[in-house]
Amino acid sequence: QLQLVESGGGLVQPGGSLRLSCAASGFTLEYYAIGWFRQAPGKEREAVSCINSGGRSPNYASSVKGRFTISRDNFKNTVYLQMNSLKPEDTAVYYCNAQRRNEEYWGQGTQVTVSS
Repeated sequence: QLQLVESGGGLVQPGGSLRLSCAASGFTLEYYAIGWFRQAPGKEREAVSCINSGGRSPNYASSVKGRFTISRDNFKNTVYLQMNSLKPEDTAVYYCNAQRRNEEYWGQGTQVTVSS
């Protein structure tokens, strides 16, 4: 079964950190471009960060630049999103996405809540 599974979400205080994981099963993430997206209640899904299959040239939304870092571990078939200096406005369901040519996969999402 081909799937992506996110984990690592939770409740954190403002200024705290979380590391999200996106693990693939049934296919090799190394050959896919990966994106992290998020969707807050009442808002559209937005792109947070992406990285190409070579692991180079990561991109970030301006709202998270300097605070979030995307990385990939091909041996573990997993992509990560390190989130530091979290703000209440980062509260959302976070999704990972894998794309290659005409293939695309989405995970089920993991909730991140930033609140005191």
